[in-house]
Amino acid sequence: MVEDSVEGSAERWLSHIRVLLPSVLDKAQAASSGGPRGFAGRWKSVISKLACVSPCLSDLSCHPFFSKNALYREQLQSLAATLAEVVELAEVGVSGEPAVGKLQLQSDLDSVAGKLELNLRDCRLLIKSGVLGDTAVSAPLDGSSTIVELVARLQLGHPEAKHRAIDELLEAMRDDEKAVVAALGRNSVEALVQLLSATAIKIREKAVTAICLLAESGNYEVLLLCEGLLQPLIRMVESGSLVGREKALISLQRLSMFSDTARAIASHSGIRPLIEVSQTGDSIVQLAAAGVLKNLSAVVELRQSLADVGAIRVMIKLLDCSSLLGAKEYAAEFLQNLSSGCDNLRKTIVSEGGVRSLLAYLDGPLPQESAVAALRNLVALISTDSLISLGVLPRLAHVLKTDLSGAAGRRLRNLSDFRRRRDKKIAFGAWLRSIAREAVGGEVEWGEGGGGAGHCRFDGS
Repeated sequence: MVEDSVEGSAERWLSHIRVLLPSVLDKAQAASSGGPRGFAGRWKSVISKLACVSPCLSDLSCHPFFSKNALYREQLQSLAATLAEVVELAEVGVSGEPAVGKLQLQSDLDSVAGKLELNLRDCRLLIKSGVLGDTAVSAPLDGSSTIVELVARLQLGHPEAKHRAIDELLEAMRDDEKAVVAALGRNSVEALVQLLSATAIKIREKAVTAICLLAESGNYEVLLLCEGLLQPLIRMVESGSLVGREKALISLQRLSMFSDTARAIASHSGIRPLIEVSQTGDSIVQLAAAGVLKNLSAVVELRQSLADVGAIRVMIKLLDCSSLLGAKEYAAEFLQNLSSGCDNLRKTIVSEGGVRSLLAYLDGPLPQESAVAALRNLVALISTDSLISLGVLPRLAHVLKTDLSGAAGRRLRNLSDFRRRRDKKIAFGAWLRSIAREAVGGEVEWGEGGGGAGHCRFDGS
């Protein structure tokens, strides 16, 4: 609760402005009619804004909690300072003294009109934001401020004030992320999303950092999407700073786990920027972009769109060249998803060299299930001679020896039905039996499971 002295201070500022306002209006009107020619229109703009001040103050002061928050006193102080500037300009305008040039006076009038507009907007936001409510119900950040008050500061005043507010919010999140995230509501999310369009790069970076924390918390997906988050995030991926891109992509990666959001990203023209960023070198940005593309590939109706803009070629290159193991894993999962689609997509993967890249991936330390599954989807399109020349069998032998009982091994055992012609199917099945026997050091029996999938039983020594 705020001290009485602070409450009295707010009341004194309110009383001061109400006494000052009629005089300010009179002087502005005198400057409009008797000042230098060519400025009447600008003075009329100032006068129209001055006319809105009194009703705005009434709306604020009628609220029962008007004087219980420092924000109101600060807004009244700012408004009083703006009114003092209006008086000073009006006196220059009617004095006839060339204290300033016409261009300077024009600039000053535009500036004071903008400040008045900002004061009025901030007063309306104070009412709309809910910060006029009893601040005792809001989780405290320190002895004097609350989360509700801090969120209001994100929307009020000049960029410098917003910058301080977002710094304070991020500091609070670092100190106790769970408590702060739990206390943020719809107004908070709306304010942060609006800051993604701020002029200052640093404000945009810090706003997207806070949004990234909200997205990763798993509690704000619906609110973030309802506030129109995707479009500014995609813009940041396209043209943001490195920090902004990184946080925007991590947010998109989390949100795109939901199929509806993945579709929305595609509908907002987000696929092409993701592909471009995924080619920008080994970094967190590349890793997150690959993760988003992998999530999009899980949605059946987006697979052709991904292929149409060259995503298959890009992900195969990631599989070949990226030094980030996570990016390689995402690329393998992407190819698994697309290879489970239509024959045209499978043919594209084969023609772009995807089989060779998947086989090389099997030689590495990463989980092999996705690559084996993709190969299972693709291998029917490859001739027996090509299978031999590409070294398919030694790679599959490696997987079978190292992961016979695991998921990759199960998928590999299912490869006994990968050839459509019976003679080749039998020959490959016999080869697998020999490899399995060697891997486990015992006898292996292969049979047919449900749906024609092969299965094995073995007796180890």
